[in-house]
Amino acid sequence: MAHSYCGIDFGTTNSTIGLAPVGQEPRLLAVEGEQVTIPSALFFSFEDHRTHFGRAAVAEYLDGAEGRFMRALKSILGSTLMDERTQIGRERVSFQQLIGTFIGHLRARLAKAGETPEKVVLGRPVFFVDDDEAADRKAQSQLEEVARAQGFAHVEFQFEPVAAALHFERRLEREVLALVVDIGGGTSDFSVLRLSPKARKRVDRREDILSTSGVHVGGTDFDKLLSIAKVMPQMGMGSATRDGKRQMPLWYFHEMATWHRINQLYTPQIIRDVRELEREAAEPQKLVRFRRLLESRSGHRLAGSVEAAKIELSEAEAAAIKLDEDGISLSVAVTRGEFELATLELTQKIEVAIEDALLAAGAKAEAIEMVILTGGGALVPHVRRAAIARFGAAAVADADQFGAVGLGLAADAQVRFG
Repeated sequence: MAHSYCGIDFGTTNSTIGLAPVGQEPRLLAVEGEQVTIPSALFFSFEDHRTHFGRAAVAEYLDGAEGRFMRALKSILGSTLMDERTQIGRERVSFQQLIGTFIGHLRARLAKAGETPEKVVLGRPVFFVDDDEAADRKAQSQLEEVARAQGFAHVEFQFEPVAAALHFERRLEREVLALVVDIGGGTSDFSVLRLSPKARKRVDRREDILSTSGVHVGGTDFDKLLSIAKVMPQMGMGSATRDGKRQMPLWYFHEMATWHRINQLYTPQIIRDVRELEREAAEPQKLVRFRRLLESRSGHRLAGSVEAAKIELSEAEAAAIKLDEDGISLSVAVTRGEFELATLELTQKIEVAIEDALLAAGAKAEAIEMVILTGGGALVPHVRRAAIARFGAAAVADADQFGAVGLGLAADAQVRFG
């Protein structure tokens, strides 16, 4: 029997479990060792025949263990990929099963802590899928089905930016009009809410949620555009054939720069296709590098190096994207200015979505008293600037970047189920 109310933030990049013990403040459960966050990653080892999760999964992959690495699975919800199967060893496994494996691992962590809740509040982005209501509903239904299959009989959902606000609301001493900016791994969500000490005890908060908006832009999109701008040209993207009549096909490189698409490239046919492109290329050495990346299944290691450079650029003016393996030697310098230019379209989309949230709420920028920033993407300097630029008079509150949503979901569960 559960002793706490439970909220789960299944994120594109990281996940958390929030618990609200009866009569106590919400807290985050340690889900990987002493860590309260766990990367949303799996590694199916062909060596020890075990499934590794989180940091352990990343470590196995980076160490070069033979197996299959999966990350950013949340991005697949509502997409056509959910109807497909992927090869894991000798089996073909559905993506719904893969997500279920990860959610099942989170439930096992609950059980280990002596918690077996049948009720849970799951976080969800404002839009799983942009501009497609049917696909968005399907995505939520798929996630609910997965959670039920793992033992959660009663599943409720709360928008992730609203959850972040509910966590922050517990500290307020007066009513404020707030904008929540949640820049996650796969989506960016925005909510205009009326927050107050009295309101936090109400189950139904619909009248306090003045608007929500969202866009399918997140941390992995910044990684992708940085990779396309700086790394993929070193792999042959944009280069021409010897006769100068055409360029290399773009889709190989775009897939390699997209976290949840990388594994789809690891087929004998694609390796043969790339080998053929080498023969036609004006710069064959670049295509050789790309082929070796495929043959060694090093795409996620490269993506991890791109992500590390992005994170470094939050503090430094310059960084390097490096990959040094047998047959692959790569070191690409990148400046913060280059990164900001490469991802300008993403910050513009964020600005438009914020404007949409204000318009839907019927609120002017000067009426916003507080901007609550959460999600790892909010740490990126030019994303932060885009988020707060029009709110000069507002207080800026940095919520727990990776834990605020999980804590808010637990607080929501405590009110709903308590």
